[in-house]
Amino acid sequence: MAASTHTVTNQAPPLVGYDVFAADRALAEAVERHVEAGLLEEVRGELSALGRSAGSAQVQEWATQADDNPPRLHTHDRYGHRVDEVEFHPAWHRLLGKGVSAGLTAAWNRPAGHVRRAAAFLVWTQAEAGNGCPLSMTHAAVPALRTDPELAAEWEPRLTSMIYERELRPAHLKAGALFGMGMTEKQGGSDVRAGTTAARPLAEDGAYELTGHKWFCSAPMSDGFLVLAQAPGGLTCFLVPRVLPDGTRNVFLIQRLKDKLGNRSNASAEVEFDGTWARRVGEEGRGVPTIIEMVAATRLDCVLGSAGLMRQAVAQAVHHCAHRSAFGGPLVDKPLMRNVLADLALESEAATALGLRLAAACDDGGEQERAFLRLAVPAAKYWVTKRCAPVAVEAAECLGGNGYVEESGMPRLVRESPLNSIWEGAGNVQALDVLRALRREPGAFDAYLREVGQARGADHRLDAAIRSLLTELADLEGVEARARRLAERLALVLQGALLVRYAPPEVADAFCASRLGGEWGAAFGTLPHTLDLAAVVERARPVC
Repeated sequence: MAASTHTVTNQAPPLVGYDVFAADRALAEAVERHVEAGLLEEVRGELSALGRSAGSAQVQEWATQADDNPPRLHTHDRYGHRVDEVEFHPAWHRLLGKGVSAGLTAAWNRPAGHVRRAAAFLVWTQAEAGNGCPLSMTHAAVPALRTDPELAAEWEPRLTSMIYERELRPAHLKAGALFGMGMTEKQGGSDVRAGTTAARPLAEDGAYELTGHKWFCSAPMSDGFLVLAQAPGGLTCFLVPRVLPDGTRNVFLIQRLKDKLGNRSNASAEVEFDGTWARRVGEEGRGVPTIIEMVAATRLDCVLGSAGLMRQAVAQAVHHCAHRSAFGGPLVDKPLMRNVLADLALESEAATALGLRLAAACDDGGEQERAFLRLAVPAAKYWVTKRCAPVAVEAAECLGGNGYVEESGMPRLVRESPLNSIWEGAGNVQALDVLRALRREPGAFDAYLREVGQARGADHRLDAAIRSLLTELADLEGVEARARRLAERLALVLQGALLVRYAPPEVADAFCASRLGGEWGAAFGTLPHTLDLAAVVERARPVC
Protein backbone atom coordinates (compact mmCIF):
# COMPACT_ATOMS: atom_id res chain seq x y z
CA MET A 1 0.00 0.00 0.00
CA ALA A 2 1.38 3.39 -1.01
CA ALA A 3 2.22 5.79 1.81
CA SER A 4 0.22 8.99 2.05
CA THR A 5 2.41 12.00 1.32
CA HIS A 6 -0.17 14.74 1.77
CA THR A 7 -1.68 14.15 5.16
CA VAL A 8 -2.00 17.57 6.78
CA THR A 9 -1.08 17.73 10.45
CA ASN A 10 0.18 20.36 12.87
CA GLN A 11 -1.28 23.28 10.91
CA ALA A 12 -3.15 25.98 12.83
CA PRO A 13 -6.81 26.31 11.81
CA PRO A 14 -7.90 29.66 10.38
CA LEU A 15 -8.90 32.31 12.90
CA VAL A 16 -12.48 32.60 11.76
CA GLY A 17 -16.01 32.42 13.13
CA TYR A 18 -15.36 34.41 16.30
CA ASP A 19 -16.38 37.69 17.91
CA VAL A 20 -13.51 40.11 17.28
CA PHE A 21 -14.79 42.46 19.98
CA ALA A 22 -15.55 40.00 22.78
CA ALA A 23 -12.28 38.12 22.15
CA ASP A 24 -10.31 41.32 22.81
CA ARG A 25 -10.24 41.64 26.58
CA ALA A 26 -8.35 44.93 26.58
CA LEU A 27 -10.88 46.56 24.24
CA ALA A 28 -13.93 45.17 26.03
CA GLU A 29 -12.62 46.44 29.37
CA ALA A 30 -11.85 49.88 27.92
CA VAL A 31 -15.42 50.16 26.64
CA GLU A 32 -16.72 49.16 30.07
CA ARG A 33 -14.56 51.90 31.65
CA HIS A 34 -15.71 54.68 29.40
CA VAL A 35 -19.40 53.94 28.82
CA GLU A 36 -21.93 54.66 31.57
CA ALA A 37 -23.65 51.66 33.10
CA GLY A 38 -27.11 52.42 31.73
CA LEU A 39 -25.83 52.37 28.17
CA LEU A 40 -23.28 49.59 28.46
CA GLU A 41 -25.48 46.63 27.55
CA GLU A 42 -26.63 48.34 24.35
CA VAL A 43 -23.10 49.27 23.34
CA ARG A 44 -21.74 45.79 24.08
CA GLY A 45 -24.53 44.29 22.00
CA GLU A 46 -23.83 46.39 18.94
CA LEU A 47 -20.07 45.89 19.20
CA SER A 48 -20.43 42.12 19.56
CA ALA A 49 -22.72 42.03 16.52
CA LEU A 50 -20.08 43.92 14.54
CA GLY A 51 -17.36 41.72 16.04
CA ARG A 52 -19.10 38.54 14.89
CA SER A 53 -19.44 40.01 11.44
CA ALA A 54 -15.77 41.06 11.32
CA GLY A 55 -14.70 37.58 12.38
CA SER A 56 -16.98 35.73 9.96
CA ALA A 57 -15.79 33.74 6.98
CA GLN A 58 -17.99 35.86 4.69
CA VAL A 59 -16.46 39.19 5.67
CA GLN A 60 -12.95 37.76 5.57
CA GLU A 61 -13.64 36.63 2.01
CA TRP A 62 -14.91 40.11 1.10
CA ALA A 63 -11.70 41.57 2.52
CA THR A 64 -9.58 39.28 0.36
CA GLN A 65 -11.63 40.09 -2.73
CA ALA A 66 -11.43 43.85 -2.12
CA ASP A 67 -7.66 43.70 -1.66
CA ASP A 68 -7.14 41.43 -4.68
CA ASN A 69 -9.24 43.69 -6.93
CA PRO A 70 -8.08 47.30 -6.48
CA PRO A 71 -10.26 50.18 -7.72
CA ARG A 72 -10.10 51.17 -11.39
CA LEU A 73 -10.33 54.68 -12.82
CA HIS A 74 -12.58 55.48 -15.77
CA THR A 75 -11.85 59.00 -16.97
CA HIS A 76 -14.13 58.91 -20.04
CA ASP A 77 -17.21 57.06 -21.19
CA ARG A 78 -17.45 55.23 -24.53
CA TYR A 79 -18.37 58.46 -26.35
CA GLY A 80 -15.42 60.47 -25.06
CA HIS A 81 -17.21 62.41 -22.32
CA ARG A 82 -15.34 62.92 -19.05
CA VAL A 83 -16.91 60.92 -16.25
CA ASP A 84 -14.02 60.61 -13.76
CA GLU A 85 -15.51 57.62 -11.97
CA VAL A 86 -13.83 55.02 -9.79
CA GLU A 87 -15.02 51.43 -10.10
CA PHE A 88 -14.78 49.18 -7.04
CA HIS A 89 -15.22 45.46 -6.60
CA PRO A 90 -18.66 44.59 -5.14
CA ALA A 91 -16.93 43.32 -1.98
CA TRP A 92 -15.67 46.86 -1.30
CA HIS A 93 -19.19 48.23 -1.36
CA ARG A 94 -20.37 45.48 0.98
CA LEU A 95 -17.61 46.29 3.46
CA LEU A 96 -18.12 50.05 3.26
CA GLY A 97 -21.88 49.68 3.53
CA LYS A 98 -21.51 47.54 6.62
CA GLY A 99 -19.21 50.14 8.17
CA VAL A 100 -21.69 52.94 7.55
CA SER A 101 -24.63 50.93 8.87
CA ALA A 102 -22.62 50.09 12.00
CA GLY A 103 -22.40 53.80 12.88
CA LEU A 104 -18.79 54.44 11.94
CA THR A 105 -19.75 57.88 10.63
CA ALA A 106 -22.40 58.58 13.27
CA ALA A 107 -20.47 59.44 16.43
CA TRP A 108 -21.33 63.10 16.78
CA ASN A 109 -24.95 62.90 17.92
CA ARG A 110 -25.04 59.59 19.85
CA PRO A 111 -24.52 59.05 23.58
CA ALA A 112 -20.95 57.84 24.19
CA GLY A 113 -20.69 58.29 20.45
CA HIS A 114 -16.93 58.60 20.18
CA VAL A 115 -16.08 55.66 22.43
CA ARG A 116 -18.55 53.30 20.80
CA ARG A 117 -17.42 54.43 17.36
CA ALA A 118 -13.73 54.15 18.29
CA ALA A 119 -14.24 50.59 19.49
CA ALA A 120 -16.22 49.76 16.35
CA PHE A 121 -13.55 51.31 14.12
CA LEU A 122 -10.89 49.26 15.90
CA VAL A 123 -12.96 46.10 15.37
CA TRP A 124 -14.06 46.68 11.80
CA THR A 125 -10.72 47.73 10.36
CA GLN A 126 -9.28 44.44 11.58
CA ALA A 127 -11.36 42.80 8.87
CA GLU A 128 -10.20 45.17 6.11
CA ALA A 129 -8.42 48.45 6.70
CA GLY A 130 -8.93 50.13 3.31
CA ASN A 131 -12.60 50.97 3.81
CA GLY A 132 -11.61 52.78 7.00
CA CYS A 133 -10.39 55.76 4.94
CA PRO A 134 -13.77 57.02 3.63
CA LEU A 135 -15.38 56.14 6.97
CA SER A 136 -12.75 58.23 8.75
CA MET A 137 -12.92 61.18 6.34
CA THR A 138 -16.72 61.31 6.52
CA HIS A 139 -16.70 61.15 10.31
CA ALA A 140 -13.98 63.80 10.58
CA ALA A 141 -15.61 66.31 8.21
CA VAL A 142 -18.37 67.12 10.71
CA PRO A 143 -16.43 69.38 13.13
CA ALA A 144 -14.94 71.34 10.24
CA LEU A 145 -18.37 71.89 8.68
CA ARG A 146 -19.72 73.06 12.02
CA THR A 147 -17.70 76.25 11.63
CA ASP A 148 -20.45 77.18 9.14
CA PRO A 149 -23.85 76.45 10.75
CA GLU A 150 -25.67 76.68 7.43
CA LEU A 151 -23.41 74.11 5.77
CA ALA A 152 -23.52 71.87 8.83
CA ALA A 153 -27.32 71.91 8.83
CA GLU A 154 -27.31 70.86 5.19
CA TRP A 155 -24.60 68.21 5.22
CA GLU A 156 -24.32 66.78 8.73
CA PRO A 157 -27.51 64.66 8.59
CA ARG A 158 -26.18 62.99 5.42
CA LEU A 159 -22.70 62.39 6.78
CA THR A 160 -23.92 60.92 10.07
CA SER A 161 -26.53 58.74 8.37
CA MET A 162 -26.31 54.95 8.70
CA ILE A 163 -27.44 54.51 5.10
CA TYR A 164 -24.86 53.85 2.40
CA GLU A 165 -25.70 55.07 -1.11
CA ARG A 166 -22.95 54.45 -3.63
CA GLU A 167 -24.43 56.23 -6.67
CA LEU A 168 -23.17 59.67 -7.72
CA ARG A 169 -26.11 62.04 -7.74
CA PRO A 170 -27.01 65.37 -6.10
CA ALA A 171 -26.43 65.08 -2.37
CA HIS A 172 -29.84 66.50 -1.50
CA LEU A 173 -31.39 63.44 -3.15
CA LYS A 174 -29.37 60.97 -1.06
CA ALA A 175 -30.13 59.57 2.39
CA GLY A 176 -26.42 59.24 3.17
CA ALA A 177 -23.23 60.77 1.82
CA LEU A 178 -19.47 60.31 2.08
CA PHE A 179 -16.72 62.92 2.27
CA GLY A 180 -13.08 63.03 1.19
CA MET A 181 -10.29 65.54 1.66
CA GLY A 182 -7.64 67.26 -0.46
CA MET A 183 -4.90 69.28 1.22
CA THR A 184 -1.47 68.49 -0.18
CA GLU A 185 -0.04 69.58 -3.53
CA LYS A 186 2.98 68.46 -5.56
CA GLN A 187 5.24 71.26 -4.42
CA GLY A 188 4.12 71.41 -0.79
CA GLY A 189 3.42 68.06 0.82
CA SER A 190 2.93 68.67 4.53
CA ASP A 191 3.54 72.38 3.98
CA VAL A 192 -0.07 73.08 2.98
CA ARG A 193 0.50 76.84 3.03
CA ALA A 194 2.63 76.36 -0.09
CA GLY A 195 -0.50 75.38 -2.03
CA THR A 196 -1.13 77.22 -5.28
CA THR A 197 -4.73 76.23 -6.01
CA ALA A 198 -6.56 79.52 -6.56
CA ALA A 199 -10.08 80.41 -5.46
CA ARG A 200 -11.92 83.21 -7.30
CA PRO A 201 -15.08 84.60 -5.65
CA LEU A 202 -18.29 84.35 -7.68
CA ALA A 203 -21.31 86.61 -7.56
CA GLU A 204 -23.19 84.03 -5.49
CA ASP A 205 -22.57 84.61 -1.78
CA GLY A 206 -19.98 82.20 -0.42
CA ALA A 207 -19.38 80.56 -3.82
CA TYR A 208 -15.98 80.37 -5.52
CA GLU A 209 -14.34 78.93 -8.59
CA LEU A 210 -11.24 76.79 -8.01
CA THR A 211 -8.32 76.28 -10.36
CA GLY A 212 -5.41 74.04 -9.42
CA HIS A 213 -4.56 70.53 -8.33
CA LYS A 214 -4.30 68.21 -5.34
CA TRP A 215 -1.46 65.70 -5.22
CA PHE A 216 -3.27 63.46 -2.73
CA CYS A 217 -7.06 63.41 -2.63
CA SER A 218 -8.56 60.85 -0.26
CA ALA A 219 -11.63 58.83 -1.25
CA PRO A 220 -12.20 60.41 -4.70
CA MET A 221 -15.52 58.59 -5.19
CA SER A 222 -17.11 60.62 -2.37
CA ASP A 223 -20.03 63.04 -2.57
CA GLY A 224 -18.07 66.02 -1.30
CA PHE A 225 -14.57 67.12 -0.33
CA LEU A 226 -12.95 69.60 1.98
CA VAL A 227 -10.01 71.25 0.22
CA LEU A 228 -7.65 74.17 0.74
CA ALA A 229 -7.15 76.96 -1.81
CA GLN A 230 -5.71 80.47 -1.94
CA ALA A 231 -8.56 83.02 -1.81
CA PRO A 232 -8.02 86.80 -1.95
CA GLY A 233 -7.92 86.81 1.85
CA GLY A 234 -5.43 83.95 2.13
CA LEU A 235 -5.53 80.16 2.48
CA THR A 236 -9.14 79.11 2.90
CA CYS A 237 -11.15 75.92 3.35
CA PHE A 238 -13.75 74.99 0.73
CA LEU A 239 -16.44 72.39 0.22
CA VAL A 240 -16.35 70.86 -3.27
CA PRO A 241 -19.48 68.85 -4.11
CA ARG A 242 -18.98 66.01 -6.59
CA VAL A 243 -22.38 66.57 -8.21
CA LEU A 244 -24.07 69.97 -8.41
CA PRO A 245 -27.68 70.47 -7.26
CA ASP A 246 -28.96 70.50 -10.86
CA GLY A 247 -27.51 67.04 -11.45
CA THR A 248 -24.50 68.07 -13.53
CA ARG A 249 -21.04 66.84 -12.56
CA ASN A 250 -18.77 69.38 -10.95
CA VAL A 251 -15.36 69.78 -12.61
CA PHE A 252 -13.38 67.18 -10.70
CA LEU A 253 -10.74 65.75 -13.02
CA ILE A 254 -9.17 62.56 -11.65
CA GLN A 255 -5.75 62.32 -13.29
CA ARG A 256 -4.75 58.96 -11.86
CA LEU A 257 -5.12 56.69 -8.84
CA LYS A 258 -2.09 56.16 -6.64
CA ASP A 259 -0.39 52.76 -6.84
CA LYS A 260 0.22 52.26 -3.13
CA LEU A 261 2.29 49.85 -1.05
CA GLY A 262 -0.77 48.79 0.94
CA ASN A 263 -4.33 50.03 1.46
CA ARG A 264 -4.90 48.69 -2.04
CA SER A 265 -8.67 48.31 -1.81
CA ASN A 266 -9.05 52.07 -1.23
CA ALA A 267 -8.73 54.74 -3.90
CA SER A 268 -6.41 57.72 -3.45
CA ALA A 269 -6.09 60.11 -6.36
CA GLU A 270 -4.45 63.08 -8.01
CA VAL A 271 -7.14 65.55 -9.06
CA GLU A 272 -7.32 68.83 -10.93
CA PHE A 273 -9.78 71.71 -10.61
CA ASP A 274 -10.55 73.85 -13.66
CA GLY A 275 -13.40 76.23 -12.91
CA THR A 276 -14.64 73.93 -10.15
CA TRP A 277 -17.56 75.25 -8.11
CA ALA A 278 -16.92 75.38 -4.36
CA ARG A 279 -18.47 76.81 -1.23
CA ARG A 280 -16.34 78.57 1.38
CA VAL A 281 -16.18 76.93 4.82
CA GLY A 282 -15.29 79.40 7.54
CA GLU A 283 -13.61 82.74 6.96
CA GLU A 284 -11.15 83.61 4.22
CA GLY A 285 -7.59 83.17 5.42
CA ARG A 286 -8.67 80.71 8.13
CA GLY A 287 -8.28 77.56 6.05
CA VAL A 288 -5.83 75.73 8.29
CA PRO A 289 -7.66 76.40 11.58
CA THR A 290 -10.89 75.28 9.90
CA ILE A 291 -9.67 72.06 8.33
CA ILE A 292 -7.48 71.21 11.33
CA GLU A 293 -10.69 70.16 13.09
CA MET A 294 -10.99 67.43 10.46
CA VAL A 295 -7.32 66.56 10.67
CA ALA A 296 -7.45 66.13 14.46
CA ALA A 297 -10.24 63.57 14.11
CA THR A 298 -8.49 61.65 11.34
CA ARG A 299 -5.29 61.58 13.38
CA LEU A 300 -7.16 59.90 16.22
CA ASP A 301 -8.42 57.39 13.66
CA CYS A 302 -4.80 56.73 12.68
CA VAL A 303 -4.17 55.75 16.31
CA LEU A 304 -7.25 53.54 16.36
CA GLY A 305 -6.50 52.01 12.97
CA SER A 306 -2.97 51.12 14.06
CA ALA A 307 -4.28 49.71 17.34
CA GLY A 308 -6.71 47.55 15.39
CA LEU A 309 -4.06 46.33 13.00
CA MET A 310 -1.71 45.49 15.88
CA ARG A 311 -4.49 43.65 17.66
CA GLN A 312 -5.23 41.55 14.59
CA ALA A 313 -1.53 40.79 14.07
CA VAL A 314 -1.15 39.72 17.71
CA ALA A 315 -4.37 37.68 17.62
CA GLN A 316 -3.15 35.82 14.54
CA ALA A 317 0.28 35.18 16.08
CA VAL A 318 -1.05 33.93 19.43
CA HIS A 319 -3.70 31.80 17.71
CA HIS A 320 -1.10 30.20 15.44
CA CYS A 321 1.32 29.48 18.28
CA ALA A 322 -1.44 28.01 20.44
CA HIS A 323 -2.22 25.44 17.72
CA ARG A 324 1.25 24.78 16.31
CA SER A 325 3.61 22.32 17.99
CA ALA A 326 7.39 22.21 17.73
CA PHE A 327 10.18 20.58 19.70
CA GLY A 328 7.82 18.55 21.81
CA GLY A 329 5.01 20.93 22.66
CA PRO A 330 2.83 23.92 21.64
CA LEU A 331 4.81 26.94 20.49
CA VAL A 332 2.90 29.17 22.86
CA ASP A 333 4.43 27.30 25.81
CA LYS A 334 8.04 27.70 24.68
CA PRO A 335 9.73 30.32 26.90
CA LEU A 336 11.31 32.27 24.06
CA MET A 337 8.18 32.35 21.89
CA ARG A 338 6.12 33.26 24.95
CA ASN A 339 8.43 36.23 25.52
CA VAL A 340 7.91 37.42 21.93
CA LEU A 341 4.12 37.04 22.11
CA ALA A 342 3.90 38.78 25.48
CA ASP A 343 5.99 41.68 24.20
CA LEU A 344 3.72 42.08 21.18
CA ALA A 345 0.64 41.82 23.37
CA LEU A 346 1.89 44.66 25.58
CA GLU A 347 2.25 46.93 22.57
CA SER A 348 -1.25 46.09 21.39
CA GLU A 349 -2.94 46.57 24.75
CA ALA A 350 -1.18 49.86 25.42
CA ALA A 351 -2.30 51.20 22.03
CA THR A 352 -5.90 50.12 22.64
CA ALA A 353 -6.06 51.66 26.10
CA LEU A 354 -4.67 54.95 24.81
CA GLY A 355 -6.94 55.11 21.76
CA LEU A 356 -10.10 54.57 23.81
CA ARG A 357 -8.98 57.11 26.42
CA LEU A 358 -8.64 59.74 23.69
CA ALA A 359 -12.08 58.86 22.34
CA ALA A 360 -13.55 59.26 25.83
CA ALA A 361 -12.01 62.74 25.99
CA CYS A 362 -13.83 63.59 22.76
CA ASP A 363 -17.11 62.49 24.32
CA ASP A 364 -16.47 64.60 27.42
CA GLY A 365 -15.80 67.76 25.42
CA GLY A 366 -14.90 69.82 28.47
CA GLU A 367 -12.16 72.44 28.46
CA GLN A 368 -9.65 70.27 30.32
CA GLU A 369 -10.24 67.29 28.06
CA ARG A 370 -9.87 69.45 24.95
CA ALA A 371 -6.56 70.71 26.29
CA PHE A 372 -5.49 67.13 27.02
CA LEU A 373 -6.32 66.08 23.44
CA ARG A 374 -4.29 68.93 21.99
CA LEU A 375 -1.11 67.34 23.33
CA ALA A 376 -2.08 63.69 23.64
CA VAL A 377 -3.37 63.17 20.09
CA PRO A 378 -0.16 64.15 18.23
CA ALA A 379 1.97 62.28 20.78
CA ALA A 380 -0.20 59.18 20.41
CA LYS A 381 -0.36 59.50 16.64
CA TYR A 382 3.42 59.74 16.52
CA TRP A 383 4.16 56.76 18.75
CA VAL A 384 1.34 54.26 18.24
CA THR A 385 1.50 54.45 14.46
CA LYS A 386 5.29 54.07 14.55
CA ARG A 387 4.98 50.85 16.59
CA CYS A 388 2.56 49.28 14.13
CA ALA A 389 5.06 48.18 11.47
CA PRO A 390 7.50 46.38 13.78
CA VAL A 391 4.59 44.64 15.52
CA ALA A 392 3.14 43.43 12.22
CA VAL A 393 6.50 42.18 10.97
CA GLU A 394 7.33 40.35 14.22
CA ALA A 395 3.84 38.83 14.35
CA ALA A 396 4.27 37.54 10.81
CA GLU A 397 7.57 35.98 11.84
CA CYS A 398 5.75 34.08 14.60
CA LEU A 399 4.04 32.12 11.80
CA GLY A 400 7.39 31.31 10.22
CA GLY A 401 7.29 30.79 6.47
CA ASN A 402 3.49 30.59 6.64
CA GLY A 403 3.44 34.25 7.66
CA TYR A 404 5.23 35.26 4.46
CA VAL A 405 2.56 33.66 2.27
CA GLU A 406 -0.34 35.78 1.06
CA GLU A 407 -2.95 33.21 2.06
CA SER A 408 -2.12 33.75 5.72
CA GLY A 409 -3.28 37.37 5.54
CA MET A 410 -0.15 38.53 7.35
CA PRO A 411 1.49 40.16 4.28
CA ARG A 412 -1.58 42.39 3.93
CA LEU A 413 -1.15 43.51 7.54
CA VAL A 414 2.56 44.14 6.96
CA ARG A 415 1.87 46.24 3.85
CA GLU A 416 -0.78 48.21 5.69
CA SER A 417 1.29 48.77 8.83
CA PRO A 418 3.29 51.92 7.84
CA LEU A 419 0.30 53.78 6.45
CA ASN A 420 -1.06 55.52 9.53
CA SER A 421 2.37 56.84 10.43
CA ILE A 422 2.73 58.48 7.01
CA TRP A 423 -0.81 59.78 6.41
CA GLU A 424 -2.37 62.77 8.15
CA GLY A 425 1.02 64.21 8.99
CA ALA A 426 4.09 61.97 9.21
CA GLY A 427 6.31 61.54 12.26
CA ASN A 428 8.13 64.87 12.15
CA VAL A 429 4.88 66.77 11.69
CA GLN A 430 3.41 65.10 14.79
CA ALA A 431 6.53 65.71 16.86
CA LEU A 432 6.53 69.40 15.89
CA ASP A 433 2.83 69.60 16.73
CA VAL A 434 3.67 68.30 20.20
CA LEU A 435 6.14 71.18 20.57
CA ARG A 436 3.52 73.70 19.41
CA ALA A 437 1.08 72.45 22.02
CA LEU A 438 3.70 72.70 24.76
CA ARG A 439 4.74 76.22 23.74
CA ARG A 440 1.42 77.79 22.89
CA GLU A 441 -1.03 76.03 25.19
CA PRO A 442 0.24 75.65 28.74
CA GLY A 443 -3.08 74.13 29.70
CA ALA A 444 -2.35 71.15 27.48
CA PHE A 445 0.62 69.97 29.52
CA ASP A 446 -1.21 70.73 32.76
CA ALA A 447 -4.06 68.49 31.60
CA TYR A 448 -1.59 65.80 30.61
CA LEU A 449 0.10 65.91 34.02
CA ARG A 450 -3.26 65.66 35.77
CA GLU A 451 -4.01 62.55 33.74
CA VAL A 452 -0.73 60.71 34.37
CA GLY A 453 -0.64 62.00 37.95
CA GLN A 454 -3.63 59.82 38.79
CA ALA A 455 -1.30 56.80 38.60
CA ARG A 456 1.54 58.26 40.68
CA GLY A 457 2.70 56.12 43.55
CA ALA A 458 1.49 52.85 42.01
CA ASP A 459 4.73 51.92 40.23
CA HIS A 460 8.21 53.25 40.96
CA ARG A 461 9.28 52.99 37.31
CA LEU A 462 6.34 55.10 36.19
CA ASP A 463 7.10 57.66 38.90
CA ALA A 464 10.72 57.84 37.75
CA ALA A 465 9.62 58.24 34.12
CA ILE A 466 7.36 61.17 35.05
CA ARG A 467 10.22 62.86 36.91
CA SER A 468 12.55 62.28 33.96
CA LEU A 469 9.98 63.79 31.59
CA LEU A 470 9.68 66.91 33.72
CA THR A 471 13.46 67.26 33.77
CA GLU A 472 13.64 66.93 30.01
CA LEU A 473 10.99 69.61 29.54
CA ALA A 474 12.82 71.98 31.87
CA ASP A 475 15.63 72.24 29.31
CA LEU A 476 14.29 73.42 25.97
CA GLU A 477 17.70 74.06 24.41
CA GLY A 478 17.75 72.41 20.98
CA VAL A 479 14.27 71.04 21.65
CA GLU A 480 13.31 70.70 17.98
CA ALA A 481 16.06 68.15 17.39
CA ARG A 482 14.72 66.24 20.43
CA ALA A 483 11.07 66.49 19.42
CA ARG A 484 10.72 62.85 18.41
CA ARG A 485 12.20 61.62 21.66
CA LEU A 486 9.92 63.94 23.59
CA ALA A 487 6.79 62.77 21.76
CA GLU A 488 7.81 59.17 22.38
CA ARG A 489 8.28 59.71 26.11
CA LEU A 490 5.00 61.58 26.45
CA ALA A 491 3.15 58.70 24.80
CA LEU A 492 4.93 55.96 26.76
CA VAL A 493 4.36 57.64 30.12
CA LEU A 494 0.70 58.11 29.28
CA GLN A 495 0.34 54.48 28.20
CA GLY A 496 2.11 53.35 31.36
CA ALA A 497 -0.20 55.43 33.52
CA LEU A 498 -3.28 53.98 31.87
CA LEU A 499 -2.06 50.39 32.23
CA VAL A 500 -1.06 50.89 35.86
CA ARG A 501 -4.54 52.15 36.61
CA TYR A 502 -6.60 49.73 34.57
CA ALA A 503 -4.73 46.67 33.27
CA PRO A 504 -4.04 43.44 35.20
CA PRO A 505 -0.91 43.68 37.37
CA GLU A 506 1.10 41.37 35.12
CA VAL A 507 0.47 43.61 32.09
CA ALA A 508 1.29 46.87 33.90
CA ASP A 509 4.37 45.32 35.51
CA ALA A 510 5.75 44.08 32.20
CA PHE A 511 5.05 47.38 30.42
CA CYS A 512 6.66 49.51 33.13
CA ALA A 513 9.66 47.21 33.44
CA SER A 514 10.36 47.27 29.71
CA ARG A 515 9.11 50.54 28.23
CA LEU A 516 9.74 52.75 31.25
CA GLY A 517 12.30 50.90 33.36
CA GLY A 518 14.75 50.05 30.60
CA GLU A 519 14.66 46.26 31.14
CA TRP A 520 14.24 45.64 27.43
CA GLY A 521 16.31 44.98 24.32
CA ALA A 522 16.13 46.44 20.84
CA ALA A 523 13.87 43.68 19.49
CA PHE A 524 10.63 42.08 20.65
CA GLY A 525 11.05 39.06 22.88
CA THR A 526 13.52 40.67 25.26
CA LEU A 527 11.32 41.11 28.34
CA PRO A 528 12.71 40.13 31.75
CA HIS A 529 12.16 36.39 32.21
CA THR A 530 10.97 36.86 35.78
CA LEU A 531 7.69 38.46 34.66
CA ASP A 532 4.39 36.57 34.44
CA LEU A 533 4.52 36.33 30.66
CA ALA A 534 2.16 33.35 30.39
CA ALA A 535 -0.68 35.44 31.86
CA VAL A 536 0.05 38.29 29.44
CA VAL A 537 -0.10 35.93 26.45
CA GLU A 538 -3.25 34.18 27.66
CA ARG A 539 -4.98 37.55 28.02
CA ALA A 540 -4.18 38.33 24.37
CA ARG A 541 -5.39 34.98 23.05
CA PRO A 542 -8.53 35.24 20.88
CA VAL A 543 -11.03 32.62 22.02
CA CYS A 544 -13.12 31.37 19.10
